[in-house]
This record gives sequence, C-alpha cells and structure tokens, in this order.
Amino acid sequence: MAKFEIIGPTKLSGSIKIAGNKNSVLPIMAASLLTDQICTLENVPDISDVGVMTELLEIAGAKIQKNGSNIKINAKNIKFSSFPTSLTSKLRASILLLAPVLARLGKIEMGFPGGDIIGRRPLDSHIQVLTSMGAKIKEENDLIHATADGFQGVEIFLQEASVTATENALIAASVAKGLTTIKRAAQEPHVIDLCHFLQKMGAQIEGVGTSILRVNGVNNLSGANHRVRPDHVEVGTFAILAALTHGKIEIYPIITQDLDMILLILKKFGAKFKISDDKLTIEDSKLNAVEKVVTDIWPGFPTDLMAPMIVLATQAKGMTILHDWMYESRMFFVDKLLSMGAKVEIADPHRVFVYGATKLRGQVLDTPDIRAGIALVIAALIAKGKSTIERAELIERGYENIVERLSALGAKIKRIQ
Repeated sequence: MAKFEIIGPTKLSGSIKIAGNKNSVLPIMAASLLTDQICTLENVPDISDVGVMTELLEIAGAKIQKNGSNIKINAKNIKFSSFPTSLTSKLRASILLLAPVLARLGKIEMGFPGGDIIGRRPLDSHIQVLTSMGAKIKEENDLIHATADGFQGVEIFLQEASVTATENALIAASVAKGLTTIKRAAQEPHVIDLCHFLQKMGAQIEGVGTSILRVNGVNNLSGANHRVRPDHVEVGTFAILAALTHGKIEIYPIITQDLDMILLILKKFGAKFKISDDKLTIEDSKLNAVEKVVTDIWPGFPTDLMAPMIVLATQAKGMTILHDWMYESRMFFVDKLLSMGAKVEIADPHRVFVYGATKLRGQVLDTPDIRAGIALVIAALIAKGKSTIERAELIERGYENIVERLSALGAKIKRIQ
C-alpha cells in the first residue's frame, strides 16, 4: 500500500492543469463496446480506475492501445461476457458494462460493482431501466446474470435521478428498436459528455443537458474520436485548496457552465476569484462561514465536493452546517479532522456542524475513499507539521499524478510505497 507524507503549512502558487473527467471517461469507455469500429479518446486521465476499466474491456476481447493521454479501443472481436468480482469490486462504474455487453453479446455475468464505502448505492434503477427495455436480470451467488434479445424502446421514469442508471439507459437506447424516452434523467456534465460521444457514433439523442432525453435507436453505431471534457470536480477541489493556502493559483482548462453552483458557494465563503477564457484564478482569501451547504442533484452542489468543502469550513470564521442527504457515510471521515484539531459536530450520518477558524496539526490519517482522501490531503497541506496519509492508492483512483501536480505548486508532499 502507498502513503503520502506531507509537511505543512505551505503557501501554494502557480498553475495546475485539470485532467479529463473520471466520471466521463468510464461510461464512454464502456459505450465504445457498442461498435465494431475503432474509438479514439483524448484527454484520458491517468488514474487507476481507468486501468481497471481497461482490464474489463480487454477481458471482453477489446484491444486497447494507450499513447500518453490518448487511447484507442477496438471492440470488433469481443466475445467474452463474464467479468470477475476481483475486478468489478474495484470499480463502481463496472455496472456500465451491463448495457453494451448485452447489446453486443446478448448475455453477461459479472460480480457486483464496488468502489467507495460512502454509503449504499443500490442497483434498483439499473434493473428498472434494462428490464423495462427487455433484459432479464437475476442476482445469484453474489453475481449478476443478465440476458437480452436486443433492447426495445420504451418510456422510462427513473425512480431516482441516478447518473449511472441514466448512462446505462442512454447506451441501451442508442441501439434499441424504436424511441426511448428517459424522464428524470441525470443532467451532470459527465452525462452530457457521454451523450456527445454517442452522438458522434451516430446515436440520435434529443434533450441533452435536460431531465428528459429522447433517443431513437439505430441499427449500427460507428467509431468516433472524442476529447473527454475537463473534470469540474477537480476544478472545485483545487479551487478549495487555493482558497486555503493563501497563494495565487491558476486552474485550467475549465468549462464555466459546469462551475455555477461551485463558484456560488465559494463566493459566499469569501473566496476571491476571476475567470478569463478557460482559466479560473483563485487569490488569497479571507473566509467566513456560511449558514448552510447542501448537496443536490445537478445543477446543485455536487456530493463529490462535500468532503473538501468541510475542510474549507474549518478555516472559515463562524459556524457552517454541511448536509449531504445522498450518502449516509459521507461525513464519517470527519473524525480524522477532529484528530487534527478541527471543531466538528456530527449531527447525524448526513449532517455536520463545523466551527472555524481552527488551526490544524499534522496527524497520521487513513483514507476511507477518493473524495475524503483528497480532502485529507488538503487538510494536511494547511496543517502545522507532518501528516501521513495511508492508503493513498485510493486517492490515485480519481486524481492523476497528484503528488507531482501539487509539488509543482510548492507543496511538500511525497509518495512512499
């Protein structure tokens, strides 16, 4: 297992380039199985989750070539439809194999998807989508077994605005017979990115970026070239880091409309920033508490930024309530902030009260998941003394070359295997 050693506090400054969106590239990679032609993806983040998805596609029979941040996927000769739990348990996004493998091979057997431990993420919405389109799915001996003789277009009202269920529905609907209408669809930037990729393949999708998607299925999809959009969660993460480290950091490239709620919350806290073209610059800021920060479905405040935002609240004068109603274990990492000297009360599994500003001290910390892990990195960078962050490989699932990128800003951080 890897660990990070960090010495703080350090004033950070400079420029940091944003990687491709992790939550975009994984469904796009899965969707590339829909065609027997080559798909080329650019701006692919160098993270372990992409490596796991690559292994899963190769098990199916796809050939994948990597060249820097570009990959080519050739799924012409896929023929294997069984995916081991040893891999699927490492990746929540492995559930996105259901629709494309059923579309191409008519059957799939896979272990349950894994990933983070922030709370229950049931498969009900995926089962709802695919069974309504004609698939037969059963769960047996900790495996998912599914068959389908093609997909049939239907009208679906999602029981929850699930991102990955929306993505499975889009993938299936692209090659289904007839019209599929997806109501209560997720609207996140990564769902939009998947829509754009599918459209380049020849999918007929209307309503992109809205909660109602209409997809006219086609018989065949072609290969496509696609550049993965920058990760708005990374932008938000580094913006929070910049606001806390009293320097001046330029963050690029950005898509401004992906940041509306994130920047609104930062502005309420007192963060100073400016936007020029595709760059966001954060300057030294005096932070004050806000009444409440609540996660919501898009375009609300993203749950993936709640953990870093809690760290920011520890340095804002006053009391802030932070509420994540989506996942019942998102807040449990705050015990690690308490050990660093933060003043935080856990009201219930979904809410914390943070009292700032407090001085943090270095500590030995264990990483529970990707987002809490990066929050602990931020906390360590503003804490006095040495911090050691265990299980750093979890952080590397979502943030590419994080040690090198932070070091370039002046951080005192090193990775130890």
